[in-house]
Amino acid sequence: MNPLSLILGFLPLIAFNVLAGRVANNGIAWGALVALAVALINMAITRPRWPPKIINLISAGLFLVLTLIGFFGNRSIDGWLFDWASGLITLTLGLLLLLTMPIMPFTEQYARESVSREYWGTPTFKKVNRVLSLAWGFAIVAIGLSSIAVAVLDERANSTSDTSLLDLILNWVVPIGILVFMVRLTAKYPDRVRKAAAASHEALAESAGPAESAGPSSASAST
Repeated sequence: MNPLSLILGFLPLIAFNVLAGRVANNGIAWGALVALAVALINMAITRPRWPPKIINLISAGLFLVLTLIGFFGNRSIDGWLFDWASGLITLTLGLLLLLTMPIMPFTEQYARESVSREYWGTPTFKKVNRVLSLAWGFAIVAIGLSSIAVAVLDERANSTSDTSLLDLILNWVVPIGILVFMVRLTAKYPDRVRKAAAASHEALAESAGPAESAGPSSASAST
């Protein structure tokens, strides 16, 4: 699985978190609209188009709702969204990715692009994608909680300088660190599992070899 193709699935969320609050009027709404457009473009250029990628469907739905709320809400809603939308959208995306696990781990759709169909039902393929999908889901949840923590701290701060360092850490250092870790895990974990499975298979074959050879000799001895 190519980690970069997986990152494209998170591009709407990344675009929103970068743009949100940085456009003068209706900043959240415009950021959500751009994120919605990115999600729709992802759906249009992804091959195969059917079934659509789970993460693209979830992202398009979330940012469509947020775009409507942002443009049609009043000024007080705009202020609330400015503080909380980034964290809540990120948290919701992570939770929905976890909730769709029984249907299909979302990374499996990306893995199938580079793995032959004959291996899609193998235990190794299933294990790799269950672990990676769970890891990505919890990683996005952690990033969402980190952003929400910034909003909570901002509300309790006595001045804008009180939370500047924590804002930098929780809104930038933590998310970037988590994403770097997940990209490395996505690149290395499948090979690690395949090598472990191959080693286990070889060990079983070696242990079965002497037993198989001993079977006929003992049988002939008994006769």
